[in-house]
Amino acid sequence: MHQVLNTLFVMTQGSYLHLERETLKLEVERQTKLRVPLHHIGGIVLFGNVMVSPFALHRCAEDGRSVALLTEQGRFKARLEGPQSGNVLLRRAQHQLLDNESRSVDLMRMIVAGKLQNCRAVLLRGAREAVSTESGECLRLAANSMAASLRALPKAEDADVLRGIEGQAAREYFGAFSSLIRTNCEAFSMNGRNRRPPRDRINALLSFLYALLTNECVSAIESVGLDPQVGYLHVLRPGRPALALDLMEEFRPLLADRLALTLINRQQIKPDDFEERPGGAVQMSDDARRTIIAAWQQRKQDEARHEQLGQSIPWALMPMVQGRLLARFIRGEANEYIPFMPR
Repeated sequence: MHQVLNTLFVMTQGSYLHLERETLKLEVERQTKLRVPLHHIGGIVLFGNVMVSPFALHRCAEDGRSVALLTEQGRFKARLEGPQSGNVLLRRAQHQLLDNESRSVDLMRMIVAGKLQNCRAVLLRGAREAVSTESGECLRLAANSMAASLRALPKAEDADVLRGIEGQAAREYFGAFSSLIRTNCEAFSMNGRNRRPPRDRINALLSFLYALLTNECVSAIESVGLDPQVGYLHVLRPGRPALALDLMEEFRPLLADRLALTLINRQQIKPDDFEERPGGAVQMSDDARRTIIAAWQQRKQDEARHEQLGQSIPWALMPMVQGRLLARFIRGEANEYIPFMPR
């Protein structure tokens, strides 16, 4: 099993990250704020105006340590990494699967099933913990819609039909999402999913968490030798990590959505942590982003039981494990891909 390494998140604007022997050193206005041994770091995520020395970048590339560049608000912009070492035969099989309509639709069906099952679990858990009868009923109705969508999946034999089922289910899910919130309900209400830019507090929070999750899934896909841009459920588009987004679907409700709800319901994130900008965009404060990242790092250390492996593993390793199972399906070593769906 892989060792769980830390991800270094740098958010302070104008800071400078450089390498001093085997130690990463972070300076702000020429004052040293952090020293961390390089071998403890598995990846680096930089937000906004953060400078990195060429030597630090070169060393990260040599070691296979990715450096992700995000905007100050958390939108993904670029990713720096060294030479690709993926298995060319695996990537060839990945491309060939695109032309195998039957198997690619089977894979899409399982990806959608995993997402819907996990979304339904979030809704049912919320219904049990609802603060009002009205909220509980709303969540149960949405969960029933998820169940109906799941029953429709076996009959869907076309990629566009599957995408349509997934899209409708997502609208039902986010339509009920506000009922999962138990504190500051009015401030954190949402009317469906919106982004680029997010136009309410909950969408701003979700977008930030989804950016973190995307980075984790891209790393997982690359670590098993697959091409993150060649996916199946998500339509191919230049620069889009389609396969990473496919893998991400089963983890959105379990990692990002649940964490967002925890932060709000425990009042670790509050309404005044957000600011509405001209044009209607909503942004989070720096302190809020730091709180989220700390909670994200802690969540990744928690363990969950993986039924196929028959053991509990940290959430930090879960995308990599699922990436390996996905690679087995793509190579033809497994008849189906089974998403992670905790009991």
